[in-house]
Order: sequence, then structure tokens, then C-alpha cells
Amino acid sequence: MSEKILARYNAENGIATITLDDPPVNGYTHEMNRQVDECILKARFDNDVHVIVLRGAGEKFFCAGANINMLQTSDPVFKYYFCLHANETLSRLEQTPKLTIAALNGHCVGGGLEWAMACDIRIGRKDGGKTGLPEVSLGVLPGTGGTQRLTRLIGASKAIELMVEGRNFGYEEALEMGIINKIFEGETADAFMANIYEYAAQFVPPNKASMAVGHIKRACQSGGEMPLEYGLALERELQSKLFSSADAKIGLNAYVEKQKPAFTGKWPGQKD
Repeated sequence: MSEKILARYNAENGIATITLDDPPVNGYTHEMNRQVDECILKARFDNDVHVIVLRGAGEKFFCAGANINMLQTSDPVFKYYFCLHANETLSRLEQTPKLTIAALNGHCVGGGLEWAMACDIRIGRKDGGKTGLPEVSLGVLPGTGGTQRLTRLIGASKAIELMVEGRNFGYEEALEMGIINKIFEGETADAFMANIYEYAAQFVPPNKASMAVGHIKRACQSGGEMPLEYGLALERELQSKLFSSADAKIGLNAYVEKQKPAFTGKWPGQKD
């Protein structure tokens, strides 16, 4: 019997879409996490993919977090390794040197927000749902990176307030707090996703030097956790790689010649 597909992968026009697909709420299980992990690796190794979009299937939910029935029926050892693997998967997404966008097409609560926070940019659908980390109402904490990433996003005091109160709130409030980056229109999920893809396309060659975009991400995601002197060293190493790329030559020449650059997204030594 074939494995149920819980994470769907599609790559088109330089953008890979990973869809969490377990209706009605797209709650994640260990099986889904393993499939998402495989999708992330697939996007990493695809030289034609420059941006990764994470979304939920359907109209109402991005993701409502971990599957509660799974957690209720599993033992403490499984729960521990489930959380460990989830953390490793999100770290893989966070450290992939390609821009990642969380397209919040519906409600994004609990572990769903933890998934979204591992992405570089979070975009909510106008009037599309609520978000928050309500795990305290279950007697637990946000254990898939929520306590750490939310603290880094908005500061310890506000993060503690939101998590101990456990309330959910709309995307407008999330935008004001800096939890999400933008809100896009979309009467339907498809209309919203069309706006997402239009936004994502600007980071795909020839519009942007995607290697530079990915290295900016790495400098911030990795360097931001280092002492300043080590972060600056990482920045210099990444800059050195970029200076040896074809896109740096294209960009500098276009600037001098007052032309619009047409970037390739190729790494040094990468074959066509």
C-alpha cells in the first residue's frame, strides 16, 4: 500500500511550492514532517528553484499545528523524537540558502505559526484567519521552535505575554507586532496564491541575483546567532563567493553601463 501524500511538491518558474495537505486543518504528524523534509531537500538540490513557498491545502487553514490525536496516543519517547525531528526539519528550511515564503492562506496557529516563523518572509491573507501560540491551554509550551523564534522576532517580554495568555489574533495585529511581514488580498486561496507568486517572482532570475538573495539570508539567519566578529567573518566569506559569481559581474557592468541587469542565478562553477 502506497504512503499517503501529506506534503505535496511542485516546482514551476523558479518557485518550489510545498503544500501541507492533511484536511481539514493540515495538522502535522511525523509522517508529514518526513515528507516536508524530503521536499526541502528536493528544492535544495534543484538548480532551477530559487524561492520556496510553504502553504496549506484548502481555503481555511495554513496549519493548525501538530495532530492532537497523534500526540494523545503516543508515548513520551515518541513525543521527544517527534519534536527533535520537527526542529531539525525547520532548521533545514531555515538554513537553506534560498528565500522561503510562508503563504498564510488560512488559520495559522500553534505549530503552524512555528512552521511559518522558520520561513524568511510571512505573508497573511487579508481576513484569512487567525494566528497565535495557544499551547499553554493544552498544558504544554510551543515545542517546535516557538519559544525561541517568537522571542527573536518580537522580544522576550511580548513573546512571553502572547504565549502565556495563549490567545489567537488576526493577521493585522500580527503585522503590527512584526510577526508577519505583509498582508495580501485574496477572496479565495487561489487568488491569494496568485498574488504570492507574483511577489515571489521578483526574486527569481533574471529579476534578482538569487545567489545573492540566498547568501543575504544565510548571513542573517546564521550570522545573527553569532558574536558580531564571527558574524562579520561569515559575511566576508559569503561576499567573497558572490564577488566570484557571474551575477556580480553582470550587476556591476549593468550599473556602470546604466542598463537593467539580467541575472542568471548561477553559482561559480555551476554548469548550464
